[in-house]
Amino acid sequence: MTHADSGAGDPSEADGIRTASQQARPQAGRRRAAGIYGTIITAAVLASAGKALPTAALAVAVLVTLLVYWAAEQYAELLGEQAEHGHLPTWPRIRSGLAGTWTMVTACYIPVLALIAARLLGVSASVAANIALAVALALLIIHGWAAGRAAELRGNQLVVVTLIAGGLGAMMIVLKNFVIVVLH
Repeated sequence: MTHADSGAGDPSEADGIRTASQQARPQAGRRRAAGIYGTIITAAVLASAGKALPTAALAVAVLVTLLVYWAAEQYAELLGEQAEHGHLPTWPRIRSGLAGTWTMVTACYIPVLALIAARLLGVSASVAANIALAVALALLIIHGWAAGRAAELRGNQLVVVTLIAGGLGAMMIVLKNFVIVVLH
């Protein structure tokens, strides 16, 4: 049986040797996923508290919420690795995991800057929150497109992946309007 017949993708993977490029791919995917997750959380906080909180409090709420989610995800990962391997991961592995998902927190920077800039330009806190929410939606679409491109998707598959990411942001806007208009 040849190496190609064995079903293994790359000869170096079959030998247990991974190139730097092969090792970087899962980390890049993890960072991208954390960025999408962080943007969705940002949109959720903006949608749920955008009308109720002053701008500074809303910006802090977004950041603190993301820090809690980031820490909780890393804690769960740590426990999962301990359960799977029978021991806690090494400190370098923990640092790598923390760094690899920090994009969950940094995903809020652009929407929060849009929130603050809108307020500085004189719009109301509610309108500023809506602008930041629209920016988060645009970022989700960009994240979806970038993830699809990184996965080498083309055509309809790329469109679907992009629309799904944008749809998650659109759901935040729809839920916000539903809660404010119907339930409030």
